[in-house]
Amino acid sequence: MHIIQITPEMVPFAKTGGLADVTGALPKQFASMGHKVSVFMPLYKQVKDNTRNLVSTDVSVSVKIGDETRSGIIWKYQASDSQASHKGKVDVYFIQRDEYYHRDNLYSTPEGDYWDNAERFIFFSRATLEAIKALNLKPDVIHCHDWQSALVPIYTRTLYKKDFGSVKTVITVHNLAYQGSFWHWDMKLTGLDWSLFNWKQLEFWGKLNFLKGGLVFSDIITTVSPRYAQEIQTHEFGCGLEGVLKERSKHLFGIINGIDYGDWNPDTDRLIPDRYAPDKLQGKAKNKVALQRGGQMLERDVPIIGMVTRLADQKGLDMVSEVFDDLMKMNIQFVLLGTGDEKYHKKFSELGRKYQVKTSMHITFDNSLAHLIIAGSDMLLVPSRYEPCGLSQLYALKYGTVPIVRETGGLADTIINYAPDKIKTANGFSFKNYSSQMMLGIIKNAVQVYNDKKVWKQLMSNGMSQDWSWGHSANEYLGLYKNRLPKD
Repeated sequence: MHIIQITPEMVPFAKTGGLADVTGALPKQFASMGHKVSVFMPLYKQVKDNTRNLVSTDVSVSVKIGDETRSGIIWKYQASDSQASHKGKVDVYFIQRDEYYHRDNLYSTPEGDYWDNAERFIFFSRATLEAIKALNLKPDVIHCHDWQSALVPIYTRTLYKKDFGSVKTVITVHNLAYQGSFWHWDMKLTGLDWSLFNWKQLEFWGKLNFLKGGLVFSDIITTVSPRYAQEIQTHEFGCGLEGVLKERSKHLFGIINGIDYGDWNPDTDRLIPDRYAPDKLQGKAKNKVALQRGGQMLERDVPIIGMVTRLADQKGLDMVSEVFDDLMKMNIQFVLLGTGDEKYHKKFSELGRKYQVKTSMHITFDNSLAHLIIAGSDMLLVPSRYEPCGLSQLYALKYGTVPIVRETGGLADTIINYAPDKIKTANGFSFKNYSSQMMLGIIKNAVQVYNDKKVWKQLMSNGMSQDWSWGHSANEYLGLYKNRLPKD
């Protein structure tokens, strides 16, 4: 089977969130299973600046954007023989148009979204289809990710029906809150007929909504956990698109993300000071000391609660800040790594100064430090308001770092709350209501259990023994690719 993945970001080339981890790992898994895999993404400035082995295909494509013709050049990542043989060969292509993509950030600046994001990703969608034709690729499946490529399923059923009408299309929603909603006059730039701008297809409260169109036109809709697939059909989590998703519920599937144990495995991780495994946990204690020293915290045998997260309301930072003084009355230490909303930059920087020897706040992006926090912490706090899947709790399980999560989305699907009668199956702690006091209560419970070393070691062992690799998820995707689906 030839699978084409179309994505706005992908590890190791460009990343703003978990989407890039997924699209970096899933294609490799397909390739290792014997499938031909091609990936398309924009040639961003950071890709050009930081990626070796980019070669031009000498193929250029031209597309109509409104009344103007825009052209782009197709580049390809030339993986080394060892990379290709070790992880499966994935052909990664990049669409170059510097006017659109040679910018310091992918989608926005601190002042807000780029004004021409609609035009940038209309071009990306059409240019990718033109590139597939020009490179003479023959896909069986075109799998799109998020709003930035959501126009592709529409194009394959309209302007490009002759070329791709028989190709199955899939769209994965990684976070329904991001939809690609634009001024209605941007419809002119798409080249699509205005008849599609109606309440059942592309129109959403007077605006052009890329993601809505993708949900309507795709053969298959997936999202990144079974719980989230149910949640987004409700008013609370549907972000206004719950009606569309309910109508297409027979074609909507939730598949838990996997993680790449080539990158996230404490026994082989070269980004942490001491490697360890379930049967040799001394290394975890050494990583804890390294984390304390690096963060200028006291070297004490107290539980460290870590957070590696985007600093945004969605991630529960409002609850954490609300009860932080109460947390600091406990015999714990707290480490945070992340960037995001300026209000949280300021708030947690202030809290770090207030509680210097008990906290370590890192308002930055640092992949090596992320690994150390996961490895050196005793608990990982993930109190999200909503969480489509979440990857950090899966990393934590592998590293023997016990997750404390809110029971929502993928967090509910992956974390089994501890209770004395569940000691053989529990792998963390969870709470239901979005309540800072409920969160504080479960943290206190976790700290109390931490003091029972026998029980805590069992929780660590339960998590470390679980397999959240991509093999299971990839097989579920392949099943959807191959199966005939019911009509709407």
